[in-house]
Amino acid sequence: MQALIDLFHKVYDVQAIVTYGGLLGLMAVVFAETGLLVGFFLPGDSLLVTAGVFCTSANPTGRPLLDIVLVIVCVSLAAIAGDTVGYWIGAKSGPRLFGRDDSLLFKKRHLLRTQEFYDRHGGKTIIMARFMPIIRTFAPVVAGAARMRYRRFLSFNVFGGVFWVASMTLIGYGLARVWPDITRHIDKLIIVIIFVSLLPAIIGGLRARFARTNA
Repeated sequence: MQALIDLFHKVYDVQAIVTYGGLLGLMAVVFAETGLLVGFFLPGDSLLVTAGVFCTSANPTGRPLLDIVLVIVCVSLAAIAGDTVGYWIGAKSGPRLFGRDDSLLFKKRHLLRTQEFYDRHGGKTIIMARFMPIIRTFAPVVAGAARMRYRRFLSFNVFGGVFWVASMTLIGYGLARVWPDITRHIDKLIIVIIFVSLLPAIIGGLRARFARTNA
């Protein structure tokens, strides 16, 4: 249990990921969160906003820790590649995934919840899911399992990936420009981002519970 707690702290130490992992670390986390079924717990939104903040910070040589344009371009490519891998996982093994038993890093309820979301919103799910933790990990898998035409999926994937990465990093970049001391309060910013990103899921869960109570 202590090992899992230590792993959790390391994974959610987004400041360390940005500072020490750099651009490659950002790309690896975003790819894993969007392309690997076990990546649903990774901190995509907070990581991107933090990256945007640190694009305004300089290292001891006076150069920026990260370049905002390079971050947007490279991490967008990682996000697009991640969703593409997720799509083909769903296309090749979708039916078997729905019959798979739960494990430490796989919960079938996440897949079923994403399928319900996909059934309601169709192709737009690929874009909307980018801003919803857990859903964004399973949305491309469900699209692949549903045999969504790849050309159509790709258009949603590219637009959603670029829009998500650009908007999140530019939010952090803009905040740091307006409030330079934000780097001293990065932990509080991360908590706010995580709460806001989870808010739709919390509201949806409360609505479902309320509906069941009044049924």
